[in-house]
Amino acid sequence: MTPLRLTWVQPEDLLGHELHQAEEDGREPSAIAARWHRAGGPHSPQRAGASPQPASPYLRALAQDLLDELADLPSKLEGKEPTALHKIKALCPNWPTKAEHPVSGGVGAAPPPSGRGGFGEEEPSPAPATLHPRLEAAWLGRAAGCLLGKPVEKLPLDGIRQLARATGNWPLTTWFTERGLPPHLKATHPWNRRSATTSLAENIDGMPEDDDLNYPLLNLLLLQRHGKHFTTTDVARLWLDELPAGRTFTAERVAYRNLLDGIEPPHTARHRNPFREWIGALIRADAHGWTNPGAPATAAEQAHRDATLTHTANGVYAAMFTATAISEAATGTSDIHACLRTGLTVVPPDSRLARAVHQAIQLAQEHRDFDTVVDELHATHAAYHWVHAIPNTALLAAALTHADGDFTASICRVVSGGWDTDSNGATAGSITGLLAGDPEAIPSRWTTPLKNRLATSIGDFNGTGFDTLADLTAQLATRPTA
Repeated sequence: MTPLRLTWVQPEDLLGHELHQAEEDGREPSAIAARWHRAGGPHSPQRAGASPQPASPYLRALAQDLLDELADLPSKLEGKEPTALHKIKALCPNWPTKAEHPVSGGVGAAPPPSGRGGFGEEEPSPAPATLHPRLEAAWLGRAAGCLLGKPVEKLPLDGIRQLARATGNWPLTTWFTERGLPPHLKATHPWNRRSATTSLAENIDGMPEDDDLNYPLLNLLLLQRHGKHFTTTDVARLWLDELPAGRTFTAERVAYRNLLDGIEPPHTARHRNPFREWIGALIRADAHGWTNPGAPATAAEQAHRDATLTHTANGVYAAMFTATAISEAATGTSDIHACLRTGLTVVPPDSRLARAVHQAIQLAQEHRDFDTVVDELHATHAAYHWVHAIPNTALLAAALTHADGDFTASICRVVSGGWDTDSNGATAGSITGLLAGDPEAIPSRWTTPLKNRLATSIGDFNGTGFDTLADLTAQLATRPTA
């Protein structure tokens, strides 16, 4: 009988990832690593979620013990990269207050066209009718960007470039296709097996299910049921009620397992969870920005309460950065550079994520050729896993900056940059959809194949149209808070 190799939860695989995480977040794991490897323990899988063969009972038990030992090691970065909200705020000199609206400082970019360059009063919530076209463009943009990246998810950067060049689509300007692709290249760089049948140009028929769309839907349910004052425990209960375990990955799957083991938030984010700084919390952040136009502090705090179910430190910062940038974009009065500046106000300035984003934006401003930017980012962040939040957030910021917020250029640049292609495409599409302001402002080649239809296993949303989702989101954005 073929053994069941359930991805992202087997202790022998988690241990290798935790050893990497320990090196990244300022702990000293060498003695524990030596014990693991002397015992015959494997390295972590590089791209898939499970090693091909199960470990012996001894190695599995040893891995569990060592995971706990690694968690107890002190970190030299703890003071620079806290997870508690009050500690994050204390490190952020330009943290937005509930009565102020920051859009300036930090990254060297021109002030927004509206001239909102300083700190001012938060704007009153716009009416749902005003928000609707902006939010529909955001939902469509998120779907299109995700769909563009799905066929090449997990492929190396060189593979993405070869596939696009071979079909006359480089620099990337439209959907990937298998038409005209040499068989040897398809064999060398096979499409993502779960996505090729739904996400290549010739196969697209509406938006297929994807976790990058499932989580915004979950957060609509969260806000409908609990309002903007939800707790992390509310997020956990909602997941157990509405999110199939098999639709979770990396940090989310570990946290889900921890909940079933009786571990409560926020300990769910740390217990045997080496993925706690990966991209999962970032992809859940959009709804917190969408529903708080011009209220960056509220967006950041909501994203923090959501993220700390599964993530710590830079994994949380990536979600807060994204939610806050989207909150700024949702006003319809700022350019992409103002949005990114606003996002950075909620990230500890000496954190690895802040430094990576600043460097990425600087590279995008210095180089006209985006491939040069991407190559530099890949060289800088080579030690990180391809799903880690730090390199992916940096790539997102670089693509948005280099494209000057243009929808097509942004999603194509970020997907062409590799790493977590569908998640990055989704976030870039969401924020630039808001900036576009209306579905009609997005080229029809991106929106027509979606057929105003989304597939999902979340709640009763399967088959829902993006116009309906925009209505629901606008209602939540303008609902009075107690």
